[in-house]
Amino acid sequence: MTQWMFARDTAVHARGGGILDTAIRENWDIGGKANGGYLLAIAARAMALETGRPDPVTITAHYLSPGKVGPVEAQVSTVKQGRRFTVASASLSAQGKPLLQVLGTFGDLAAGTDAFERIEAAPPELPSPEHCVRQDPARGSPRIFGSIDVRLDPEDAGFQHGEPSGLLRTRGWFRLLNEEPVDTLGLLLAVDAFPPTAFNGRLPVAWTPTVEMTVHLRGRPAPGWLRASFSTRFVSAGFLEEDGEIWDSSGRLVAQSRQLALLPRDAA
Repeated sequence: MTQWMFARDTAVHARGGGILDTAIRENWDIGGKANGGYLLAIAARAMALETGRPDPVTITAHYLSPGKVGPVEAQVSTVKQGRRFTVASASLSAQGKPLLQVLGTFGDLAAGTDAFERIEAAPPELPSPEHCVRQDPARGSPRIFGSIDVRLDPEDAGFQHGEPSGLLRTRGWFRLLNEEPVDTLGLLLAVDAFPPTAFNGRLPVAWTPTVEMTVHLRGRPAPGWLRASFSTRFVSAGFLEEDGEIWDSSGRLVAQSRQLALLPRDAA
């Protein structure tokens, strides 16, 4: 049986009383700090297990401290139990230090597939994955890109050789390795897996730490590549927002995200 990497590296084990044991694994980091979407996926897996609801419908995380490789404790409590949805809160901590505080609504997104839809948008137009720029640690990309397959639209990859587009935009393809299927927890990783829009905006920054991230999940993705598009409209008061859309291989919108990120003090 194939041991899927993402599922294995976000696994949680219930201890009882809403406390779960888990760990931050290697190669999910950027400069030694665990990726924010990866941390959120760990917390959401703990929340799904404790609530008995498989899918986050909306989830918000506040980032408190950088996460590093090692044991982590998750604590989950139910805020409200309903017929369709359960609202829960969760925290991640390492050696008593808080890493993440989360509030989410969980349900079953397989149950609403026949609901009425009106979509006044479309997936981003992208070259095929073979004609996009794969992010590769062997070529200087962060180590997390050895654990996932992310490919940037060539128009949005110029920052990698000193030629940013000037647009606060990042688009591309996403999938997990070894044909591991992406579920709604994998979507939480996908929305934070791309280089920041600021890298293309000709801003004097090399990093933009996330303060808060909210993700709305619209459905379980169909198998295959995911299309992603991220954009920023406002850079002000030392912060920027990054709005994301994830579309599955059938052309369906499956996730939306918004991050509030901090500009380093010297840039701001």
